[in-house]
Amino acid sequence: MYRDNTKKVMIGNVAVGGGNPIRIQSMTNTKTEDVKATVAQIHALEKAGCEIIRSTVPTMEAALALKEIKKEISIPLVADIHFDYRMAIAAMENGADKIRINPGNIGSIDRIKAVVDCAKERNIPIRVGVNSGSLEKELVEKYNGVTAEGIVESALEKVRIIEELGYDNLVVSIKSSDVLMCVKAHEILAPVCPYPLHVGITEAGTVISGNIKSSIGLALILSQGIGDTIRVSLTGDPVEEIKSAKQILRTLGLRKGGIEVVSCPTCGRTSIDLIGLANKVETMVQAYDDLDLKVAVMGCVVNGPGEAKEADIGIAGGQGVGLLIKKGEIMKKLPEAELLSALENELKNWER
Repeated sequence: MYRDNTKKVMIGNVAVGGGNPIRIQSMTNTKTEDVKATVAQIHALEKAGCEIIRSTVPTMEAALALKEIKKEISIPLVADIHFDYRMAIAAMENGADKIRINPGNIGSIDRIKAVVDCAKERNIPIRVGVNSGSLEKELVEKYNGVTAEGIVESALEKVRIIEELGYDNLVVSIKSSDVLMCVKAHEILAPVCPYPLHVGITEAGTVISGNIKSSIGLALILSQGIGDTIRVSLTGDPVEEIKSAKQILRTLGLRKGGIEVVSCPTCGRTSIDLIGLANKVETMVQAYDDLDLKVAVMGCVVNGPGEAKEADIGIAGGQGVGLLIKKGEIMKKLPEAELLSALENELKNWER
């Protein structure tokens, strides 16, 4: 497991790498200068399970806003910097717990040194990020196109620059929207990089296509023991990123806790509104992350009772009614309208 042997890095009060749990990240899509809107979105992300949040800092006003945002949130705040090294310095001066830069677009070595010196003075981690979409022209030419090898070479070169400036409080990320290229790049990088890796499929797409690409890519990477933090990049509400990330980690057995909902795909035998009920159950159980349970929502008498009995607790539908099944035993038969509340009542009173 590469992740057990990466350098431990503290992002605020959250430990990343060195065998610590894989952390879930997201990024705000509000204007960072709008403190109220940004804080509100971060609170929603915190509630969903986000552990590290990143916000873009394209202006000095945004950098100054970090100080006010920090006062209102409880998770580490990462400043996303591009092009202007002064934004990186201002972000750190205003409380950023980590900065994300691509040294390739920050400018001269003197400007990179100014950023590194500021980070070193405050012991603030730097995430060195390289995306396939911004790969240097000479590497594109060297490898006859954008390749996994080129992405890795670019990242290692950026790391070397910062190491030679006397700093190694680093996190590294290499991303591509090409899933298999991204996987290959991580397979090349992991054996030679001592730093925690932030993993994700960049520009993955909308909720449907983005979830599919992210699930495939992250599963292939994480299952090899690679990756210390993750982000599921989706075009939409960032809260959906957190839901997806948690589900990916649980499915891979990399995170315990929280409720797993299993439900049947429905067919012509289904006589209750199973789709509506399953969606309501999935939303409802998010409030019970302290429980490590499997909840089944089944639609008919063929496989329903059996599947529900295999879960910790479940619902098996019938003709406008359903069975509430707990630990393999039928508890009661209820009208369809009472199934959700009965299930929630059981969860509220579940022995912790």
